[in-house]
Amino acid sequence: MAPNDNHFPSSKPSSTAPPPPIPNGSTTTTNSKPNPLPPRQPIRQQLYSDHRNQQQQRRRWQRPSNRRICCCCCFWSILILLITILVASLLAIGLYVVYQPRPPSFTVASLRVHRFNLTASPDSSAAHLSSLFNLTLITKNPNSQFVFDYEPLLVSVVTDPDAIFLGNGTIPAFSSGERNLTSFRGVAVASTEARELDFGDGLGLKSDLKGRSGLDLKIVMDTKVEIRMGKLKSKRVGIRVSCGEIRGSLPKGKAVSMASTDKSKCKVDLRIKIWNWTF
Repeated sequence: MAPNDNHFPSSKPSSTAPPPPIPNGSTTTTNSKPNPLPPRQPIRQQLYSDHRNQQQQRRRWQRPSNRRICCCCCFWSILILLITILVASLLAIGLYVVYQPRPPSFTVASLRVHRFNLTASPDSSAAHLSSLFNLTLITKNPNSQFVFDYEPLLVSVVTDPDAIFLGNGTIPAFSSGERNLTSFRGVAVASTEARELDFGDGLGLKSDLKGRSGLDLKIVMDTKVEIRMGKLKSKRVGIRVSCGEIRGSLPKGKAVSMASTDKSKCKVDLRIKIWNWTF
């Protein structure tokens, strides 16, 4: 190209020219890239997610199920029952520590044998018994804060240890006050006239009478008792009094035979009845 040729500028702007000003007054770099848009979900998936969110919101405000209500009721019922048992146990322990209650005591002072007739049938298939005993019983309340109210006592005389029934009687209802001593004299215990015995029981009685010239007897008493302390009353509970180690001999003729009660000991046991079982 010759030196005198005219030079015409290029129609393209120079790369070194500054960028045009931004109306907001801020500058941006040429290397900045626009933020990518989030990927658009398919229409079916979006509708499913919206429907699912609506169901979750409905469940949050849904009424509790019957199963949940039943579980809550059972939980609170068991909790209240356990608390009640705990409070009652603590109260009973406190009363026991403060007052130290003791069970009543029973003593067989004397036992007279007025009649004891054992006869066998001609063919020895059965035996008949007619008996009459006279009993003196003493009971004591060793407590200074409690009163025992007894229902009528059913008294039975049986052999020991075979427990063959020989007769029964009744002691009327009574109350045993604080540190009180109560005695019953002339308690009649008898069997009905010519009461029939089982073949085995009759045979056992005959062998005992021949070999030992007497019988080992036991007196059993069943009743219910209520405990009072001031205006407080307990429920009536069953008790059984067993008095063993009594040696009886047969009367001769019309004479009365005295049984030996020097070594007699009486034991008091609670009788708890659940349905048809008694413990």
